Amino acid sequence: MKFLRIGLVLLALIALGMVGVWQYMERVANPRIAQEILDDPDGERAQKVMLLTLPSGRQIPVNYFREDGLVFAGADGSWWEELEGEGFPVTVVVRGETLSGRGRAVLDDPDYTERVFAKLRPDAVPGFGTLIEIQLDAPAASPGAP
Repeated sequence: MKFLRIGLVLLALIALGMVGVWQYMERVANPRIAQEILDDPDGERAQKVMLLTLPSGRQIPVNYFREDGLVFAGADGSWWEELEGEGFPVTVVVRGETLSGRGRAVLDDPDYTERVFAKLRPDAVPGFGTLIEIQLDAPAASPGAP
């Protein structure tokens, strides 16, 4: 019985610690990183991290990889669930440029996910995280352009 109580206390402490880390990231670290990305779009962090606005309006800084009209991100938390399905409107700030597109969580193509993660997170543990694919909208034509 004593070991059960100790186990439950340890479990509760771990849970509280996880909630504390999550709250710190949401309220302190993420806003600081987002501000740095906006203030210094040519900075070292902005080379690797973009600001993503989800359909709910929540903004989060995430590592990204951009290629051929697509932007990729890796989701380690559950925020990707907002992008589960055919794709949803999102905006991203990449190196000072605000872009819009349709974001989706790639859940049905493990080979594609592995190939993209090899570029996005070359040093990460394979199979960890959810791939997010954002198909960027075509740039608007300039007035008077042919």
